[in-house]
Amino acid sequence: MNNPLLADTILPVFSQIKPEHVEPAIDELLAQARTVVEKKLNATKNYSWENLIAPIENADDRLSKAWSPVSHMNSVVNSDELRDAYNACLPKLSAYGTEMGQNESLYQAYRFIADSPEYASLSVSQQKIISNALRDFKLSGIGLDAFKKQRFKEIGQELSLLASQYEENLLDATNAWTKVFNSADDLKGLPASALVQAKQTAQNAGQTGWMITLQFPSYNAVMTFADNRDLRQEHYEAYSTRASCQGPYAGKWDNTEIMEKILNLRHEKAQLLGYTNYAELSLTTKMAEKPADVVHFLEDLAAKSLPQARKDMADLRAFAHEHYGMDELQTWDIGYYSEKMRLHFYQLSQEEVKTYFPVTKVLPGLFEVVKKLYGLHIAELESFDSWHPDVRFFEIFDRDSQLRGRFYLDLYARSKKRGGAWMDDCVGRKRSGGGVQIPVAYLTCNFTPPAGNEPALLTHDEVTTLFHEFGHGLHHMLTKIDYLGVSGINGVEWDAVELPSQFMENWCWEKESLTMLSGHYQTGAPLPDHLFNKMLAAKNFQAGMMMVRQLEFSLFDFKIHLNYDPALGGRIYETLEHVRSKVAVVQPPKFNRFAHGFAHIFAGGYGAGYYSYKWAEVLSSDAFSLFEEKGIFNQEAGDAFLSNILERGGSQNAMDLYVNFRGRKPTIDALLKHNGIGAMA
Repeated sequence: MNNPLLADTILPVFSQIKPEHVEPAIDELLAQARTVVEKKLNATKNYSWENLIAPIENADDRLSKAWSPVSHMNSVVNSDELRDAYNACLPKLSAYGTEMGQNESLYQAYRFIADSPEYASLSVSQQKIISNALRDFKLSGIGLDAFKKQRFKEIGQELSLLASQYEENLLDATNAWTKVFNSADDLKGLPASALVQAKQTAQNAGQTGWMITLQFPSYNAVMTFADNRDLRQEHYEAYSTRASCQGPYAGKWDNTEIMEKILNLRHEKAQLLGYTNYAELSLTTKMAEKPADVVHFLEDLAAKSLPQARKDMADLRAFAHEHYGMDELQTWDIGYYSEKMRLHFYQLSQEEVKTYFPVTKVLPGLFEVVKKLYGLHIAELESFDSWHPDVRFFEIFDRDSQLRGRFYLDLYARSKKRGGAWMDDCVGRKRSGGGVQIPVAYLTCNFTPPAGNEPALLTHDEVTTLFHEFGHGLHHMLTKIDYLGVSGINGVEWDAVELPSQFMENWCWEKESLTMLSGHYQTGAPLPDHLFNKMLAAKNFQAGMMMVRQLEFSLFDFKIHLNYDPALGGRIYETLEHVRSKVAVVQPPKFNRFAHGFAHIFAGGYGAGYYSYKWAEVLSSDAFSLFEEKGIFNQEAGDAFLSNILERGGSQNAMDLYVNFRGRKPTIDALLKHNGIGAMA
């Protein structure tokens, strides 16, 4: 079989990849990788970087470059056949990873290199890869007896399958629910752009009328604008009970048992390795030193934010009562009356703001921002192989006209595409005899697609999301590290990996940068001062509420892992309710099954690590304060961030790199100030 996943192409040939190619390719590449390890271990006992680590890195890179497009397509053009092929490979990849991590000969070979005279002559990056590998051998169970090693391997395979099942259930449950209306009057309150989108969604599904779905742009429009309270409640219930034992599809695609199994297996894995719980194990690859530090950080931030959050909520209740006669706000009322309140006090309409952020202006504006910051030039390529007609492809060049990276951009929501926004690694940077392998990224969002002949109009939140994901992309693509294990985002502590992404969001709020990325979609007129001033005035509208909501997610995630007891089970909603009683100002109804759709922690790598978003926000706010002092396009500051953070990847400890950039450790002050909470602290 002529298998495109085995072809030695610079970029994946997406249009040729079929489900039947997946398993044979992965089987062959796994066999090749095992052969390389065995041959290199048997060839000598005098191991070095060149005769052991480099060849293994090359074999793993081939495997990674074949699996990457498969994994990506499973997320963005999902089908039953592709899903089956993807799931068939998960246990095999997990088994290979565990097998390598438990290979005693390989472990001793790495130790030999670490103890050899050669080690001192290796680069900082190479030394970091070796020290990370020795740590990872321990985390793979190298010190366990044969029985425990086998159990550890089984746990790894089962966890990878459970995470995939969790995500599939969520995707299927999201796609299942739709509602069609024969009259636009039934969707009264929705802005014209949302109605156009609802009509287009219906047409795409072969229906007449207007269709709403559980894709986030549709759900968000209803929750924010729909005047019909019963409709908001119905939509909210369908969304907040996805993949659970509640709601319109109760018991179908139910993640309850999967979540329990995941928590149980993570706990067992941690205890096999000698840790008290999974939270402890999780921190071995993060900046935080011990669980108590994480809990203290989150609870301290909550204590500083709660007064503002309670005031935000009291103000909203008072507003809804005074202006709309609402005596009791339900969860499906919060977004609706918050938008009314924003309009009332700031005369700021999200719909009006959208008209100034057509994607045709935002994207070139984003590119102009990074050109001014880092001297980058970004060019679009028209001819490339893709998985969907919406996808675009770009190249990034530096000041010296050197090609530094490439990226695919897939901006719009559609069925069979996983929700949310993310950056992922298509190809990583490494240097070999043939030169430098240029890094390639996937940048994926779920924005409202363009309707008719008009360009897609982005909310300011969506503009911020685009900047966020592009920050991740820059971290991956601008690396100057030549070794895969620590180039780009590889090897970066998980609670530092959000720094470049959250850092980029700051330019969405500065007048100087907004002039580059805004312009009315019909007239091209720049974002008017009066609208910008309203946006600025409303920037911290309900910032306290938003802060404690993120802290609620973070504390819930950390505590279900920290306090897990096999005899008592996951106690998922018991823990969530306890956390909410301490930090939340909004108490959802009993049917809400938020955790059943919390893919970040059950399927996305953030288990016992969701707090990373808040910690990275501390870093990003503190980092941006340097630009506030020197100017948001100050070249010295931009070069310092580029050379100390973006180009260094995981080659050094994140805190050391941060101190190199900032000249000191970060403080929490800038975060509170940026959220308008400083006065309350």
